[in-house]
Amino acid sequence: MRPEMFLADIERKPDALAGLAASLGRENSWAATAIDRDSHLVFLGMGSSHYANGVAAARLRAVGVNAVAELASSDLLPQVRPNTVVVAVSASGGSVETLDAVSRYQGRCPVVAMTNTAGSDLTREASAILMMEAGKEESGVSCRSFQHTLALFLALEAELGLGPNPAATVARAADATADILDRRASWLPRLLEEAIGPDGTYLVAPARRMSSAQQGALMLRETPRVPAVGCETGDWSHVDVYLTKTIDYRLVLFAGSRWEPQLVTWVVDRGSRLISIGQDMPQATLVIRYAHDDDEEVRLLAEVGVAELLAESLWRSAGS
Repeated sequence: MRPEMFLADIERKPDALAGLAASLGRENSWAATAIDRDSHLVFLGMGSSHYANGVAAARLRAVGVNAVAELASSDLLPQVRPNTVVVAVSASGGSVETLDAVSRYQGRCPVVAMTNTAGSDLTREASAILMMEAGKEESGVSCRSFQHTLALFLALEAELGLGPNPAATVARAADATADILDRRASWLPRLLEEAIGPDGTYLVAPARRMSSAQQGALMLRETPRVPAVGCETGDWSHVDVYLTKTIDYRLVLFAGSRWEPQLVTWVVDRGSRLISIGQDMPQATLVIRYAHDDDEEVRLLAEVGVAELLAESLWRSAGS
């Protein structure tokens, strides 16, 4: 990986998203996949691909589509049934676990490859291909490709008649991402002080945007190599609350869950640090706002950029 290129990769996000928005406005990305509302969708991936898959599958299930997300490495993959379509996601197109899982489905059902790498092994195994159009990530870190994966899943919802115009949403997310970048000098130094502690960083998001907490934590583990964990807002009160009593707990909250009041009570009562992203919160030691942060789909696509900039700053400092 190349730390010196990570910031440049992040800074290309607004233009890459704007390009994707234009592409989505011209053509139907999913037209050749034969996916419809009766399909039994199996999303396969590893790491950040699995995080995006998990949110996509949950969103589809909530509106009546049969969809599951599985780690490609699992020995408990779903059986093929009538109307099964596998969607295999890998930015590099070369994740060995994903390729292995695809081989177990090949010839038994359609396999759709979603990748950022043309001519990869994954594309050679697929019956249909969706390109992420995120451009080459010179740092070796999946940042734009993660964002584009989520955007393409929003396009799938629209194709099934279950979501808004994806082009307009992705264009707004490009604006939001640009705003996060433009404003970073006003909040990033403080975020470094508040979010990074001796006992790690804990990122929390609602179930509908769980990928933000997972990907944000991954960025901190993968680049500056510091401890970080992602958790769902409601579940936090059952699995992470205990740590607020014993360690220097630093919580980065991707706001918007109805389960926040109980979380905030515990954090404030125990003197932990709380950073709110996307929503004013008087109890927070730092609040970070950005354009269109009242739009749920924009939040899904853009908010993780805050964690990426935090990780990039630490990574660059560690290498200097």
